[in-house]
Amino acid sequence: MTRMIRSLAEIAPQYDALFCDLWGCLHNGVVPFPAAVAALQAFRAGGGKVILVTNAPRPKSSVVTQLDKMGLPRDAWDDVATSGDATQYAMLTGAAGRRVHHIGAPKDEPFFTAFEPDIAPLVAGAGISRVPLDQAEGIICTGLADDGTETPEDYRATLLMAKTLGLTMLCANPDIVVDMGEKRLWCAGALARDYEAMGGEALYYGKPHPPIYDLARRRLGLDDPRILCVGDGIATDVQGGLAEGLDTLFVTGGIAAAEFGPDPLNPDKDLLDAWLERQQLSATWAISQLR
Repeated sequence: MTRMIRSLAEIAPQYDALFCDLWGCLHNGVVPFPAAVAALQAFRAGGGKVILVTNAPRPKSSVVTQLDKMGLPRDAWDDVATSGDATQYAMLTGAAGRRVHHIGAPKDEPFFTAFEPDIAPLVAGAGISRVPLDQAEGIICTGLADDGTETPEDYRATLLMAKTLGLTMLCANPDIVVDMGEKRLWCAGALARDYEAMGGEALYYGKPHPPIYDLARRRLGLDDPRILCVGDGIATDVQGGLAEGLDTLFVTGGIAAAEFGPDPLNPDKDLLDAWLERQQLSATWAISQLR
C-alpha cells in the first residue's frame, strides 16, 4: 500500500540517491517549483546525490542550458541523464541504420550535434546521415515539429508511409503528453504509440525503459546505492522504478492531479488508492508536491 508523506525529509535518510523527474515535479516547463528545489538542495546537503532523469529528447547539455535559463540552481542536482542521450547512443550504434529521417522540432536539433563525453567517441565511426523519409533506413522521433499547434493526427500519412517502408522508429521521448505552464502538449511517445498501432516498430530509450536507468546509474557512480525514483508519471517514473526494483515516490500534484480531488495540495487518499489499483501499480510513497 502506498504511504502518503508530507516532505522528502521524512524518508531521505533511507536513500543515498534520487533519480528525479523534471516536468511536473521540479518545474512546469516555465519556472522551477521553489519547494522542490529546496527539497533537493536539502537532500544533497545531507550527503545524498541527485540525478535528474528526464524524458527530454535532447542531450544533457541542451537540458542544462534550459534549466539555467529557467533559473534552476545547479546546487540542486549532481548530474543529468536524458532520454535524448540514451537514444543518441542507440542511433550511433546502428539501431535505426545509417540513413535516418528526423521527425521533430527545430529546438531538438542538438540531438544531432551535441554529444556528451561518454557518447561522443561513437560519432566518428557511426556514419549517420539525415535523409528524406523515402530514402531512410529508420526514423528518429524527438516529437512533433510544432507541438504548440499540431496533434498526432497530423502525422498519420507520414507514419503510414514509414510503416509501408518497414522503418524502425527510435522514440527519443516516451511521454505521451507534457504540461508547459497551463498548456498540455503532445510528445514523441504519442507518435510512437500511433506507429505501433499501425503495425510499425518503435523502440524506446527513456522512462520506463531500461536504457535511461543504465545511463543514470553510470552517471551516479556509486556502488550498490539505495535509490529512490521521484516523479509524477505513473507509467514512466513509477512503472520504470518498479521495473528496476527501486523504491518510488509518486508526486500526485503533477500530470494526474485532477484524479485525486479538487485540491492538488491535499489529494484524497481514497481516490489515490482506487486510481493506483486501476493502474495496477503501487508506488512506495506518494506526496502532493515535491518539498
